[in-house]
Amino acid sequence: MNARFENSYRRADAGRAAVAVALGVVLLTASWGLLHVGFYDRNQIIDTPVYQQYGDAITRGEIPYRDFAVEYPPAALPVFALPSLAAPDNYRTFFEIVMWVCAAATVAFVALAAVGARTGRTVATVAFVALAPLALGSVVLTRYDFWPAALTAAALAALLAGRERVGLGVLALAVAAKIYPVVLLPPALVLVWRREGARAAFDALGVFAAVVALVVVPFAAIAPDGLVDSIETQLDRPLQIESLGSSLLLAGHRLGVYDATVVSSSGSQNLSGALPEAFALAQTALQALAVGLVWGLLASGRGGRASFVAACAATVAGFVAFGKVLSPQFLIWLIPLVPLVAGRIGIAASGLLGAALVTTQLWFPFRYWDVVALESAAWLVLVRDLLLVALFCVLVMAIRSPRAVPRSS
Repeated sequence: MNARFENSYRRADAGRAAVAVALGVVLLTASWGLLHVGFYDRNQIIDTPVYQQYGDAITRGEIPYRDFAVEYPPAALPVFALPSLAAPDNYRTFFEIVMWVCAAATVAFVALAAVGARTGRTVATVAFVALAPLALGSVVLTRYDFWPAALTAAALAALLAGRERVGLGVLALAVAAKIYPVVLLPPALVLVWRREGARAAFDALGVFAAVVALVVVPFAAIAPDGLVDSIETQLDRPLQIESLGSSLLLAGHRLGVYDATVVSSSGSQNLSGALPEAFALAQTALQALAVGLVWGLLASGRGGRASFVAACAATVAGFVAFGKVLSPQFLIWLIPLVPLVAGRIGIAASGLLGAALVTTQLWFPFRYWDVVALESAAWLVLVRDLLLVALFCVLVMAIRSPRAVPRSS
C-alpha cells in the first residue's frame, strides 16, 4: 500500500468514524431523553444521594478517606464532586449530564476502536452502544459506571491504534476509577508484547504503574487506613442476591428445596447462611478461573486484533458473570466491549448482551423488591445470569475462531 493510498484510506476511515459518532450521539441523546418519561421514570432505585454526600464533602474541603469514608477508588471522586459545584437541589440533574458526557465519549471511543471494519458493521456497533441505555433502563442515570466504561473504551481504542503507552495509561486511570478494568491488563500486555516486543510491553507496564501510583499514592499517604478500608469493604462483601450463585439458591427456594434468608449489609441485599458463604467462595474461585482461562487462551494463541478484542470482552464478561456481587450497573462495563467483537460470533454475543440488558430491566428497578421478598421475579434474575454465562462461553469461542478475524485490507 503506497503512502498516498494509505493516507486516503485513513481519511476514509476517519470520515466513517465521524459519521458513526454523530449518529451515535443523536441516538444516545434520544435514549437519554426517553429514560426520563413513562415507566422509565418510576420506581427508581438511586445512588446519587450517596454520591452527593461525597461531592459536598469534597467541595467543603474535606479529605476523602481521611475525613469521611468512601467505598470507591480515588479516580471516581471527580464525577462525584463536579455536580456539587451546582446548587444542591440540582445535583442529580448535573450528575446525569456528566454521565451523558461519559456515555457520549464511550460512543466516540467505540467508533474509533471500530475503525477498519465495514461501514455497516461500524454503524451497527455504535448504534448498539447508543441504544443500550434504553435496554438496561434508568440505572444508567444514577450510577457512575459510564465513567470507567468510557475510560476503558478509550484505552481499547488507543491500544488498537498502536498507541500502547497512551492505552496503558488510560487503562490505569480506569482502574483507579473502578477496579474491574485491571482484568484487561494482561490482554493489553500480550498485545503490546506481540506487536512491539518485550521491552515495549515492560515500558507500557511502567506507564500503567506510574499512573495508578499518581492517583492512589497521595491518598495512601494521607489516609492509608481509610483507603485500605474502602478496598476491604468491596472484597469482603457477601453473596449478593443478584449473583449467579444467589439466583440458583433463589430458584431452589422457589422450588421448595432451599430456605433462603435475605439480609441487608454492605450496601446491598444478600443471602446469609453457610451455603451462601460456600457459594461466595466457590464463585470467587470460578471468577478467577474464568478470567485466567481467557488470559491463557489469548497468550497461547497467535490471534491478532480480533482475538484481542474478543479476549477483552470475554475477560470482563467472566468477571461479571461469576462474581459474588452482580449489580445491574455492572452490565454497563460490557456495553463498549461486546459489540466490537468481530464476525458472526460477535453478532451472537451482542444479541446475548442485549437480551441480558432487557432481562435486567424486567426486574430492576420495577420488581427488585419482589426479588428481595423471594417472589417469582427471582426467576428473571436466574435467566439474566444464565444469559451472561452463555455470553462468556460465546466470547471464549471468539478468541480462537477464524471467523472472528476480519479480512486484511
